[in-house]
This record gives sequence, C-alpha cells and structure tokens, in this order.
Amino acid sequence: MKYSVLALLAFTGAAAGGKPSLSISVRDGKFDGIEGLDPTISWENSAKAGDLDITYGIEAAARPTADLASLPRSIWGKAKTDISGWGVTARAEVDAQKMNGADIEVDASNNEQDLSVRLTASAGKDFNVRTVEATKGFDSNGAHVTVTPRFNVETDERDVVVNYDNGDTNVKLTASAESQKVTISQQIDSKNRVAPTITSSGDLSVEWERTLADDSSLTATLKPNDSLDVEWKDNAWTANVNMPIDGTSINGANVSIKRDVNF
Repeated sequence: MKYSVLALLAFTGAAAGGKPSLSISVRDGKFDGIEGLDPTISWENSAKAGDLDITYGIEAAARPTADLASLPRSIWGKAKTDISGWGVTARAEVDAQKMNGADIEVDASNNEQDLSVRLTASAGKDFNVRTVEATKGFDSNGAHVTVTPRFNVETDERDVVVNYDNGDTNVKLTASAESQKVTISQQIDSKNRVAPTITSSGDLSVEWERTLADDSSLTATLKPNDSLDVEWKDNAWTANVNMPIDGTSINGANVSIKRDVNF
C-alpha cells in the first residue's frame, strides 16, 4: 500500500494549527500525464520560548510512495528576538536527504539607524561564512537612498548596490570591478509599471507588471535571445511560466502552479 506525505502533513497541520501550502510543477517543462507532475507540500508552525519567537517547518514531496523517508526535502527553523534595539533573526535549513550540514542565515536590523546586516554560512564539521552584506539608508531630497556593500567570501567577489526610490521611480545600480548593472523602475500609472535593466556587457531585459485587480497581477520579463518569464498572481493562486528563447524560437515551457491550501 502506498502512502502520501500530503495526508500525513494534512493531519499534522490540523492538529498543530499550521497551514500547509501545496505547490504543483511540471517536470522538465513537459506534461505527459499524472507522472509529469511534481507536487510539493510545505508546512510551518510557530511557538514562543521566552523572548524568542520560533518558526519551523518542512518541505516534502507529495507523491504517493511506500518509502516515507524519501519524501522530506528540507527541514528548517527560525528564531527571532530583539537585542538592544536590534531585531535579530537566525534561520537554519537542513537537506532532509543528507542531514550532514545546515545552511545558516543571520539578519540584524536597527530601524532607528536605518541599518541592517546579513550573513550566510554553512555549518557541518566546520562553520564557513559564505556571504556578508550591510545596508545603510538615508533620505535625500524627498527620496530614500540605500547603499549595500556585499562580499562573497567563497568566490572573493565584491560589489555595491545603490538604490534610489522617490515613490514613482526606482533606480538600482549594482557595480563591481568587473561589471555594472542598472535597473530603472517607473510606475507609469496606477496599474502599470515598467522596469528595463541594462548591463555593462550590453545585456538587456525588460519587466512589465500589470495590476489586474485586488491581489491579482501579471508580470512579464523579457530577456532577448534568452527567456520570457510570466508570473500570474490571483489571490491564493500563483502561476509561473518560463519559456527559453533562441532567436525567434521558443523552446518548450517550464510551468509551475501554486496556491495556499488549508487542511
């Protein structure tokens, strides 16, 4: 007899008050019957321990199988607290099929100083820092400006992200010694936003977002000779379509559909 983690987590979520979310995608961009679907379910719950707000959850495959051990994909936990005016959050995620290490994320922010720091690392036999970044914000002539220096310890790459936002227009510059990228996001009217991006190597992409109704929108991102990505949000539903482009040809499509489901 085969079992599904969908039923298992449905029972767990109902008992603990959690709200599982079901996501269904098409494997390799091809749908050739029920076997072409790749359903995934995620579940989370929260608790409080002293000054710590704790959230934890699991992501698992929702396909029928007799091997329950093969279903979990990742297990994660997050703790949040305030320390001397700083909001500090630490998150750890473990690959459920390996269990030999964890991905760590630590975030600290001070709203009064408009300053935040983020660190990512891996923990196993050793603790290795992967990336470090800090963001400082300030107001200038009616706009809000943020400066974010970033350092990738693993690859020894460094860059700086400068963001300028005055409400209707947002300009984002990412610069390193090797390359630069600029994105200019313009709110055309109450329903339409356009954001072209150009890099120092000449690559160009254009994003268009259209608000359809309350909690409903359509976003299309075109990268010439690369891909066309479309995201449609409709209340609890989210559909994503990725279509690789080679010249004027579209080579298949990768599709995923997701919605929040309460069990």
